[in-house]
Amino acid sequence: MKNIFQTIVLAGTICLTQACTGDFEEINTPPTSVTTVDPGLLLSKVQRDAAFAEGYEVPNSQYGSWIQHWAGGVLVSSSRYIEQSDNNTWDAHYTLIRNISQIRNEVLKGKENDPSGRSKIAIARIVEISVWQRLTDLFGDVPYSNTALGPADVNTKPVFDTQESIYKSLIADLDAAMTQLTAGDASYGSADFYYKGDINKWKKYANSLKLRLGMRIRYADPALAQKTVTEAMGQPLLASAADDATVPTYNNATNANVHPVLNQFLAGSPDLKYLADGLVTQLVASSDPRLPRIAQPSVNSVKAGTPAYKGIGVALTDDLLKTIIKDDYSTASTLTFFNREYSPAIPCMVMSFADVSFYKAEAALEGWGGTAADAEKYYQDGVKAALAQAPYNVVTVPASFEKELSLTGLSKEQKLEKIGTQKWIQLFGRSYEAFIEWRRMGYPALKPGPFQGSTGGTIPRRTIYSSREALLNKANYEQAVSRLSNGDSYVSKVWWDKR
Repeated sequence: MKNIFQTIVLAGTICLTQACTGDFEEINTPPTSVTTVDPGLLLSKVQRDAAFAEGYEVPNSQYGSWIQHWAGGVLVSSSRYIEQSDNNTWDAHYTLIRNISQIRNEVLKGKENDPSGRSKIAIARIVEISVWQRLTDLFGDVPYSNTALGPADVNTKPVFDTQESIYKSLIADLDAAMTQLTAGDASYGSADFYYKGDINKWKKYANSLKLRLGMRIRYADPALAQKTVTEAMGQPLLASAADDATVPTYNNATNANVHPVLNQFLAGSPDLKYLADGLVTQLVASSDPRLPRIAQPSVNSVKAGTPAYKGIGVALTDDLLKTIIKDDYSTASTLTFFNREYSPAIPCMVMSFADVSFYKAEAALEGWGGTAADAEKYYQDGVKAALAQAPYNVVTVPASFEKELSLTGLSKEQKLEKIGTQKWIQLFGRSYEAFIEWRRMGYPALKPGPFQGSTGGTIPRRTIYSSREALLNKANYEQAVSRLSNGDSYVSKVWWDKR
């Protein structure tokens, strides 16, 4: 596996052989030329890059501070609600989509019903759908139907599809891909970081992705959400930590192969090591056993002989930042996240049993595949799985934390708040997903920082489009912007964001 990480190189151009005259092609092809690409390399590269992207410096300093996991300092303007185009996130997601779509558009095209390509294409399509979902969840309407069509249909000025139409297409495409998953087909084997080509696990992952698609739109299109969720709940889902979709990391490897949270601090800004007050306060107040694995006591509290945890406020004004003595505040745990000798290395999470359990709990509260009693059981499954997840490894729930497992006597809204809060903690280090789910659920109730920024002092609700797209695809960009309630700004909401 380690060798795969170290040797993966995307072949950005795939040479599709086309006959010209006689053996011209054979004669004129150097023996060391790359004329085909192993689809396994494409899959590995996209799985790895898509997973690692959530923990790198930009997502953590920007999205992570918006939802008050991290406390980006004055050097990180976006953490202070100052609007700026996010070209990197836009470009990175379209690069992932372009690369993974090569499998169905070029490398294995024509093998959709052949055992040599059928399941491989389906798996690649499922991964592609997950990337599309994250892209539209961050930005809203995006170029979709006119993109990823193959080299013969490149469109430099694609229309921006509505998020509503994108979601309907993703759900339909996912259903189609799932029908193509067939045991016994040719496998990606070890090139598949998630499941080593295990078709049964891919079916669970695909159904779990369908559950996520359905839950995401529950407030925007309740009818489609209920249909999608109940269908997914009726099929096998991720059922334990053994089904988690992860990408392995190696602490003794190059920086590119270590966990992204560690990697960003090997080269990133020291300001980003500090944790936000919102997260630390929640962990302390609930006696959360993950606290010492996520944070470490402030330097000055340790020197004083009274170790204590304290987070820094987010979006602070310049005057407040001047008063900050950083040794009074908690950083992320150096033992857990910044020690390259820590073993075992922390796997990079893509989708977990805990994720699915929280969705199931929320669905059951609506009567979508469960009862109120089921909702509590699913919620407890989610919390316990989140505690046991690496690097926390809490197998036995401490008595001081058991109160967090109960939903008894709570109103429906209070139950949703507990589900949302525990999910928010569980998504620490997965800043894109944490930002997306916090917007959808509205929990925990976060108070914005005092710096007004570009939002009038409110927490952002979406990401600004790429400035290059605005320049080079102006007409379609402007049409998409006209559909936003407050233009291309942080305070406009995407279609499904109704809370």
